Amino acid sequence: MKIENNGMQKQKIYLRAGGIMRFMLGTSKKIDDMVMCKSNEIDLVTTDQDLYEALGSIKDYDKFNQRRLVKFLEVVEIGSLERVKGKQRTILTDERVEQIRKIALKDQEEGGKDA
Repeated sequence: MKIENNGMQKQKIYLRAGGIMRFMLGTSKKIDDMVMCKSNEIDLVTTDQDLYEALGSIKDYDKFNQRRLVKFLEVVEIGSLERVKGKQRTILTDERVEQIRKIALKDQEEGGKDA
């Protein structure tokens, strides 16, 4: 299938761990709209490391719907951190989990950046 876009390039939006976590928890309307209403003009991309960190930062008491993960996997292009950035994946630490949660929850409360 060939798609003509009249010479215009698609915009790529990179989702970091905090943005992915907000989508998984359903706390960001902006990211929710980008994923659930996939635009032909935007490519959503991330790395396996960011997805790993986001999923690993979700706590048992968070409202996590597995169907959101399925939709995410359907819509977002996931690249290997090593291939995309030339870096090795790292182990998720408790400190990193707290950083991601702080970023995700702070942005949600203040209406800040989503991606």
